[in-house]
Formats: sequence, structure tokens, C-alpha cells
Amino acid sequence: MANLGSSSATKSMKSVKLKFRIPYFTEWGQRLVVCGSEPTLGSWNVKKGLLLSPFHQGNELIWTGTVAVPCRFCCEYSYYVVDDAKNVLRWEMGNKRKLILPPLLQEGGQTLELHDLWQTGGDALPFRSAFKDVIFCKGSTLNIDRPEVILQDKLDQGESVLVHFKICCPNVEEGTSVYVIGSSTKLGNWNVQDGLKLQYTGEYIWEAYCVIPRSDFPIKYKYCKYGKNGCLSLEIGSTRELSIDSSKSQLQYIFLSDGMLREMPWRGAGVAIPMFSVRSEVDLGVGEFLDLKLLVDWAVESGFHLVQLLPINDTSVHGMWWDSYPYSSLSVFALHPLYLRVQALSENMPEDIKNEIRNAKERLDGKDVDYEATMATKLSIAKKVFMQEKDLILNSSSFHKFFSANKDWLKTYAAFCFLRDFFETSDHSQWGRFSNYSKDKLEKLVSKDTSHYDTICFHYYVQFHLHSQLSEAAAYARAKGVILKGDLPIGVDRNSVDTWVYPNLFRMNTSTGAPPDYFDKNGQNWGFPTYNWEEMSKDNYAWWRARLTQMGKYFTAYRIDHILGFFRIWELPDHAMTGLIGKFRPSIPLSQEELEREGIWDFDRLTRPFVQKEFLQEKFGDSWTLIVATFLNEYLDRYEFKEDCNTEKKIAAKLKSCAEKSLLPESEDKIRHDLFDLLKNIVLIRDPEHARNFYPRFNLEDTSSFRDLDDHSKNVLKRLYYDYYFHRQEKLWQQNALKTLPVLLNSSDMLACGEDLGLIPACVHPVMQELGLIGLRIQRMPSEPDLEFGFPSQYSYMTVCAPSCHDCSTLRAWWEEDEERRHRFFNSVMGSDELPPTQCVPDVAYFIIRQHVEAPSMWAIFPLQDLLALKEEYTTRPAAEETINDPTNPKHYWRYRVHVTMESLMKDEELKATIKDLIRGSGRSYPPIGEAEKQLSQETAAIALEKKHHVSGQEMTRNGVLQKESAGVM
Repeated sequence: MANLGSSSATKSMKSVKLKFRIPYFTEWGQRLVVCGSEPTLGSWNVKKGLLLSPFHQGNELIWTGTVAVPCRFCCEYSYYVVDDAKNVLRWEMGNKRKLILPPLLQEGGQTLELHDLWQTGGDALPFRSAFKDVIFCKGSTLNIDRPEVILQDKLDQGESVLVHFKICCPNVEEGTSVYVIGSSTKLGNWNVQDGLKLQYTGEYIWEAYCVIPRSDFPIKYKYCKYGKNGCLSLEIGSTRELSIDSSKSQLQYIFLSDGMLREMPWRGAGVAIPMFSVRSEVDLGVGEFLDLKLLVDWAVESGFHLVQLLPINDTSVHGMWWDSYPYSSLSVFALHPLYLRVQALSENMPEDIKNEIRNAKERLDGKDVDYEATMATKLSIAKKVFMQEKDLILNSSSFHKFFSANKDWLKTYAAFCFLRDFFETSDHSQWGRFSNYSKDKLEKLVSKDTSHYDTICFHYYVQFHLHSQLSEAAAYARAKGVILKGDLPIGVDRNSVDTWVYPNLFRMNTSTGAPPDYFDKNGQNWGFPTYNWEEMSKDNYAWWRARLTQMGKYFTAYRIDHILGFFRIWELPDHAMTGLIGKFRPSIPLSQEELEREGIWDFDRLTRPFVQKEFLQEKFGDSWTLIVATFLNEYLDRYEFKEDCNTEKKIAAKLKSCAEKSLLPESEDKIRHDLFDLLKNIVLIRDPEHARNFYPRFNLEDTSSFRDLDDHSKNVLKRLYYDYYFHRQEKLWQQNALKTLPVLLNSSDMLACGEDLGLIPACVHPVMQELGLIGLRIQRMPSEPDLEFGFPSQYSYMTVCAPSCHDCSTLRAWWEEDEERRHRFFNSVMGSDELPPTQCVPDVAYFIIRQHVEAPSMWAIFPLQDLLALKEEYTTRPAAEETINDPTNPKHYWRYRVHVTMESLMKDEELKATIKDLIRGSGRSYPPIGEAEKQLSQETAAIALEKKHHVSGQEMTRNGVLQKESAGVM
């Protein structure tokens, strides 16, 4: 019995040694761990993973570690950066690595070396749906073949090395193969015809085995693409090199994971326009989801690979034009009824409804969007069609499928809309017993037994058709090789479905905004409640994950609005109306003990508005005594605000009351502005939740309160101010972003871009780079503080560059706004010492657009208004009217409509040719129209709606041989 057991044990103990090897530079106190799916690598518990050890090799720091595994071992694994306690500090982006030991190693006793490269966020980009399903989707037509270890030469002990080559190459045209060539005879001695041909194994991965004599080492090699027409495209960059330990005599097995094939990075171009701004011959007063098909057609024929929109979620909070603001969503899941095409609701539309639509179209086809009239008209028509066809639609299999997939948010949305209309307010605190949400109350509200069930179903019905129409447009875009890019707002309206259902996820006594920046020197107050990140983390940010999953049904890319909010948010008290007196959350405050150690002790003086008699006389003149009597009390040698007007909202309310009684000596706006200035004349902000914590007021040196201090206090407070805003928070904000942003990025496979304009902390760009987030560059808002205008030629690859955006004036309007600035730009950027034209003529627009398409940025995206500036006939409308948003006005009306229809633009061959020539000449990729049309004709409407099939399209080849458009994203 003992002998048999011993024999069995010996047989089962056969193993292979895995030696992990990866170059990576760490900081002091950091280590590398490899962790994977099997117990030997920790079963995804990083604290139980394999800790690696470092050594220097030339200019590299190499981390290695060895573990014994069974002969038939297979697993997934990743690398992690940890501290001394094995707490995770950083991890690889991209797909998990997969390891399957080949049959050759099943005898046991061998050592397999895994030579890996750290996977950055950029390495993961080809696997995002924008590239995987739209740009590089032709890879799905390649035959997948798993390479086998075919030993044509004898593997003599110690004389040969088995090398497994593996490279990621997302952009391979039909008929093109991938090779590795190099200094060994086994690699063709740099001759591609004799080189090692790799096999495609799926997910953009190409692999092959090769037995190389030890005498050939060290070997130098490169990967290349070789077309059937004899075109060779060798990867750029330095030659790769593989060395072995010459002191070892046994056979070696090396698996190389060489990352991405190094080609000229793929670059594309896009057009940006809000959905409501599109104009077509068939829409009803506003751009509609089905208009996207026309926009996509125009984009393809103009050479664009991307169409970018503003948020499209329902914003119907107030029931008036204020709801035109697309960043204040009623629901982060529901689509906006504004974009519904009512003509497409039924194939059997009654003649009277057709006539109503025709009359409404003529009435609503104005210069700009009439938000209230358009909404009322569309909902009225939709209700009539619903009453006619509700049974047919609500009993259909397609509706049941939609409802089943979306019922978790759809029922709460419909119930909210019903209660909003019943109580005539979205402020759910005014809803009596329905103010506090519960599932039981919800089920009763949406029950089929209720008298208002038709009203509930109407909201289902509208959302079903919006989903169907947007899905149709989204599938059309993918089939045409065009990325549809959405927008993820940073906040939600405080009177929204989300704050009603999930009040614990929001800090409802606060408001979010932005500190003073390019857009507004007084800061911005958006009015959204800030997020309770601590509460959100308890279910691994399920609300965010659901939100991104929903977006991913329609979009293949998205813009993260105000990405700085995921590092820290500018938090204001809910009684604030302006955006200046705020603090960052999270942040490390100035403690009372810290201030006292520095000799700062008069906190009452520093935190109360510093109002002196001379200030009042200067601001209000002879009326100052009336202002004091109404708003202020005498306090020591100064004045303080009365209890009923000691916040901005209280001041505004009291002013309104005084204005109604005609008690104001000047205009209400001027007095409000001056009183707000006095209220903000403080140096420190006391934390309302922790009385011994303080925050320096933004730009405190601008206040008379600060100027009146002694020199010692000034010097101390200036030093602490700069420490608070520019130094002490960096690590905290970095950790905060690394907790939240990866959850967003991993909850969908959309390509993510971050709007990183404004006051940028030093930690932001390194984190974005690591996570593979693409930043935004606007030429007139350079991130370099010493520049007035940015240089597109110096932008980094991981950026979107644009001459303007929806939050600022268009190219034409910006050119006309400031004569002196126009001169400086014309001289310093355009290189002319002549007088610039007073208007942005087509030649000026052409120069600026060419600057941007030629930039190294991955994407150059242009507002449609800026593209129309390329042709004089489209510049007849006053430039100022083309601006979409005014960030300084919290009640701005978002109503701009393009003054030319998409049908007309489709017929303008000259404009399309001008734009496409710019894109072609810059080396950017553009959709091949013929292939897209051919593929689209094969798509059925059902397949388009199901969104299951993707289109291939050959990238253009320039100059015939080596300059093939675009490689993988690098």
C-alpha cells in the first residue's frame, strides 16, 4: 500500500515552474504582485498573490518571481502595485492575461519564463466598443487559429530555446499577415519572406512558436504587417531585444507578451452638435433621434468617424423652458421626449393627426427651438396615437422585451412623472406620503388596477419608442463606421427620480459647481446636490454602473462632463446662489489647532463678512443708510447681516419682497450683486459640519477683509491658501479618482473621454494617462498658465482637440468678440504682421481647422458651426446667435438650431470635399464610403435594432506602400 501511494504521489506532483518577469519602475515603498484566478496566484486576493522581487538590468527595473504549478495549468492573471502591507495602489488596465500551458510542458520539470509588459489604459483602448465594434470591427471576419508547437528541429538539451511570440494588432486589413523578423535565421535574418508568420488567435492577438538556437542570442527583432500585394509595414520605434542567461544549460521556454504592434497611432476626426440643434426637412421644431441617420451620412461623406452629442436624458423638471438645460436630468436613465419623431409612432396614422403634424411643423420651424411649444405639441400628438394603438404596442413582444430589460428604472420614472404632474411640482418633498419612496408605494402607483394606469403606460410607451428610434440610429451609425459619442453629466437635478429613489446617495443640503476659471471669474453654481461617495461605495457604485450600462446600449464613446468632479467636487451650501464661497470635497481642511499654532486666532473676524461703513458708502452712496436699516445690524465697529438675510437665497428673497413694495433705491439686480459681494467678503469658511475646521476662501487676497489684516496674518494665510489649493490635497484626490473612475470605465466597454478644463490639479493628468482617459484641449484655453493660445501641434496623443466647444463662443463669435486678442492671435499663431479681418472669413477658419486636424491628438472634433464657417454662404447668421451655452448665466435658454438643414448640407459637395481633403491631408483615418454602403445594404432593420452586427471597412492606403492608415491605438 505504501509503495502504491508513493508512486501515485510522485506522479501527481509533476509540475512546471512559472517565472514571471516584467519591467516596471516603482516609487519607494512600492512592490509588484502577480495575482490570478488560481489558488497558487491568490484566487484574485491580491494579499495572497505572488510577491515579485526587483533587479536592475541596464536602464530598466525588472521584477521577477517563480511559482510551481501543475502541468495542465491554466489561469488568468494581472499585475498590481502594492505597498508594504500588500494594499493595492495601482493595477493594470485592459483585459486579464490568459495562460494555458502547451502540451509540450506536460511532462513536468521545465521552467517557463513569462516576459510581460505592463498594460496601460492606452493598451486597453482597442477593446473599447468604439474601436472593437466600429473602427476595427473588420477583425471579426479573420479566421481564428490556435498555433501549435510544431518542432521541426530537435530540441536538444541546452542547445535551443522555445520562444512564443505574441503581439496585439487591432488594425489588420484583409489579405494582410503579421510577421516577426529579426537577427536570427529562424526570424528570416530580417527578410520578411523567411520570417516567422503569426497566426490570429482572436481579440486582436497574433501568436506563433519558434525554436531558436541558443547561439543566436541575444536576438533583435521587430513585428511587421505584410500585405498580399507585397506591401511591408515595419513597426516604428526601437528594435526589440531578447536575451537569455547563457550560464543555464537546460532547455528554456519563453513566452513573450510584447504589447501593441508599434505603428503610427490611429487618428480620427468628428463633428459635435447638440441633438436639439440639428435641423432636417422632416423634424418637428427640434432635432430628433432619427435625424442622426442624416447626420451620420453627412459625417461619412465629409470624412468623419465620430458624431458627438450633448446629454439626451429627460430634463422635464420644471415644465418650462428652464428644462432646455441638458445637464440637469430628471432621470439618468430615461430619454428626452423632445427627441421623439411622432410621425414614426404608427404606420396607420389617421389623416387628422397627419394634418396636425403638418400644421405644427410649419408653426414650430423657427430660427431657434421653442422648447415649451415643441414639448407640448409632441406629447399631445403622442397621446392621441397612444390611445389609438396602446393595446397593439403594449402587448407586442418587442415592448415586453424592452420593459423586461428596463423595468427597474422605467417604473420609478413613470411613477415620478405621474406624481410630478398630479402635484404640479417635481419637488418630491411636497408630495405628502409619497415624498419618501418605497417599493410598496411604487407597486401600488403602477398597478394595473389604478384609474391612472393609462397615464403610467403612456410614459412606458414614449420611452419604448425613444429607445427604438435611438437604437435604430445607433445601429445605423455603427454600420456606417461612425462612433456615436454621448455625454455623461456630472450631476442630477435635486428634484429628480434619482434623488427620490436613492436619497442616501446624495448630499441634499449641498450644491455643486466650479471655482472661478476661464468660463466665469465668480465661479459657477450648478445647483446639483453633491454625491455621497461613501454611501455609493457600499454596493460598488451600482448606480453609476447601471447608468453607464444604459448609455452603452446606444453609444460607443462618451464624454465625462467635468471629470475633475471624480477627483474632488466644488461643494457649496444649498443656500448659495453664486459659486464663489465653496470648498473642495474631499479635502484636508485647515484645523483650528494648525491655525492657532501659526498665530491665527480671531476666527470670528475671519469667517464673518467684513462690512465697514466706508464700503457701504462706496457701494450704495446716499442710499447706504436705507440698505443698513433693511439688511444689516451694527456689530462692534462694523456691520453684520440680519438673520433674515444672512445667505444669498435669503437676500434674494428679501430683495424680491422689497421690489414688489417699491422700496428699493436702485435696481434689484445691482443691489443684489453688491450685497452678495459684501456677504462674500470673508477670508475663511467655517465647516458647517465640523466647527473647528476651516477652508480658505477662493482668491482671498482679492478681499478687503484680507487686505485689512496685519502682515503676519497675511503671510500665514497666503502660505496656507497655496498649500490648501495646490499641494496638500494631491494624494487624497488621486486616491479618490482611482477608487471611482475605474468602476465607471469597467462598467461598459465605451471609449471614455474626460472634460478636463478649468483649475486642474497636478494629479489629474497622470491618473487620466494611467486609466486610458482621453483629455480635452481647447486652443483658447491652454492648460499652460503662461500661454494665451495653445499650440495644437504640441498636444499629446491621448487628447481630443477642438477650436471651441458648447460652453464657449463659436470660432466666428470668438474672433469678433475682442479686437486686440484677434490681433495677437493673427500675429502670433497665424504668423501675419498685417491687420486681421474683422470677421472670421473662410480662410481664417480653414487655417485653424487645419491646425487641429494636423495635431497629434487621437481625435479632432469640431462643432458643426465652426465647420460651416469654411463657406461664406453659411456665415450670414450673426455669429453670436450660434453660441449654445453661456456658463455665466444659470438660466440660459439652450435653444440654438442650425440654420441649414442636413438635406441641404448633404447636397453641398464643395463643403464635404473641403472637409474631407483636410482630413485626408492630415493623415487621419476616414470612413471608406463604398464598403460602408455595401455592408449597410446587407443589414436588415431587425438586425439594426438588435445591434448585433458590425461593419467592416478597409482603411485607406496612402502612397501605395508603407503609409497605411492607422494602426492600433497606442
